[in-house]
Amino acid sequence: MADAYIYDTVRTPRGKGKKDGKLHEITPIQLATQVLEAIRDRNGIDTADVDDVILGCVAPVGEQGSDIARVAVLNADYAESTAGVQINRFCASGLEATNMAVAKVMAGEAMFAIGGGVESMSRVPMGSDGGAWAMDPAVAFKTYFAPQGIGADLIATKYGFSRNDVDAYAMESQKRAAQAWKEGRFARSIMPVRDVIGEVVLDHDEHMRPRTDMQSLGSLRPAFSAMGEQMPGFDAIALMRYPEVEKIDHVHHGGNSSGIVDGAAGVLVGSKEMGEKYGLKPRARSRAMGSVGSEPMIMLTGPEFVANKILKRAGMTADDIDLFELNEAFASVVLRYMQALKIDHSKINVNGGAIAMGHPLGATGAMILGTVLDELERTGKGTALVNLCVGAGMGTGTIIERL
Repeated sequence: MADAYIYDTVRTPRGKGKKDGKLHEITPIQLATQVLEAIRDRNGIDTADVDDVILGCVAPVGEQGSDIARVAVLNADYAESTAGVQINRFCASGLEATNMAVAKVMAGEAMFAIGGGVESMSRVPMGSDGGAWAMDPAVAFKTYFAPQGIGADLIATKYGFSRNDVDAYAMESQKRAAQAWKEGRFARSIMPVRDVIGEVVLDHDEHMRPRTDMQSLGSLRPAFSAMGEQMPGFDAIALMRYPEVEKIDHVHHGGNSSGIVDGAAGVLVGSKEMGEKYGLKPRARSRAMGSVGSEPMIMLTGPEFVANKILKRAGMTADDIDLFELNEAFASVVLRYMQALKIDHSKINVNGGAIAMGHPLGATGAMILGTVLDELERTGKGTALVNLCVGAGMGTGTIIERL
């Protein structure tokens, strides 16, 4: 198998996923289009050499439906010969799309491929695509279905993380993100989003709350206690699956969970020969990648298992990884991951994460890969492991090596 090299990573800022968010007036196709245009223009490539564009999108309906990747290819004036496909692995869609682009290059199916994702959560609300998992009683009963927040609170309860623990982690995420923006650590990958007349709409992550402290977090009520303890009573379902837990301690709220935002991202992957053709220096290569299934009720513990899988595949241990980047779906997810893999907090999410900046579902995986690659280059470190937990019980991961 040939090596696949990462040549560029591009992302939009994350805009608040509400009607008053700066990106609400920008359609998802515009977000995806501007990312593709930036990759083309920054690298000076003839798009006829891009064999495929793979974009993750978790709610592929309405404005985000109809194979948004191919439509974005056409709208960005790429060559007609460039294919496009939309994929959905829930929260890991952007990283899965990038892994698919890497696999295509490794297999010789593509010389250049772009992986990434897009999600406009202000225009296409989360869950708009429906699905049997939550809506068909027969399926929901069989899988002990409960919302992700119940799973996050169950993780906190089962593995011993208190409200203070998750709030302290959230406060640190905000602090790290603010420091990263202050020092320009995202400058290489970030691109401003523009409106139809070319005016800049947003050039920074809009969701951040840098003044967050333990007092402000402590004033927030748990977000999932009512649905767990009252109607429809999801705690009872969780306790049937995990009878060793006597009672779920509801500790998560909007301040220690990932923010709802809009955004898009892309990663240019190619062969050595294609990079040489355009005089592009490869920034990193993929060492190992993969996805796993995990228990679907708790659903958010998959990163631990896929990390071990791809570390073994690469002939590495956690000690061989310089930086870890795990999507901050909920604070307890990251705390459990650090506990399971014995990772010091100084090595993971060093520039903050989705608690501070938000989680545009289909795009996040590609965004955090770019973030950690930029950080490897800034610090001169060599290896990083990128991870996301996934709805219905999965985990997706990638190990990259800086060149």
